[in-house]
Amino acid sequence: MTTSQQSLVRAAARNNAEWCAAMCRAHGVAGESGGEAWAAAGRAPVYYPDAVTLEPGADSDALVARIDMGSPGASVKDSVADLDLAEAGFRVLFEAQWIHRPATVAVPARQREQANLAWDVASDPETLRAWALAWDGGAGNAGLFRDGLLAEPETFVIAGRSGDGRVVAGAVATRSEHVVGVSNVFRRDGGPDSAWPVVLHALDRLFPALPVVGYESGDDLEAAVRHGFEPVGPLRVWLHGG
Repeated sequence: MTTSQQSLVRAAARNNAEWCAAMCRAHGVAGESGGEAWAAAGRAPVYYPDAVTLEPGADSDALVARIDMGSPGASVKDSVADLDLAEAGFRVLFEAQWIHRPATVAVPARQREQANLAWDVASDPETLRAWALAWDGGAGNAGLFRDGLLAEPETFVIAGRSGDGRVVAGAVATRSEHVVGVSNVFRRDGGPDSAWPVVLHALDRLFPALPVVGYESGDDLEAAVRHGFEPVGPLRVWLHGG
């Protein structure tokens, strides 16, 4: 990993920890950033880690001691894939790649045309609920996105709307000082290749001077690369128990 990639991974990890912290606050769970990691004071919401490492070489024992091990499902986002938590009872849930798209890369005209959706940023509970239902697709987890997110000044829930006003695509953007992180990218009537044009168009308008970071794996990673991202480093998510 080059020095530039190491810097991008650190920025992406810190940005992701800020998003995890915002999600935890919306669920009434406090969190704290130490020198090596951010950790939640209690169990984080489903799909979100209880800790995110911020630097290479984090102390595994100290990290595990900071999270709630008294209930099932503790998880750690190992941001540089350099921890071994197996002895503490964790297994690797999945691996992925941090991704980066420079601010200087313009959204091609063809992609802007492909977006074919109006978009806005959710600013009220009704819009947030419509976005969450579209993102969830009937899986039963729409309640994950609570109204408290609307009070987070650096969180932007991007809603892409069809001609009849329905939310059919979107993402969450988290603004940091040097990057904007993107997550939860979706489009109801197509895969990531149909979602990225509208999301990138929105990000280009909202944060024209900031590079975009995030993480993806598998087919979603390949789609992100097709839309101007580059992989910059590996990460792992560890899950405690079965």
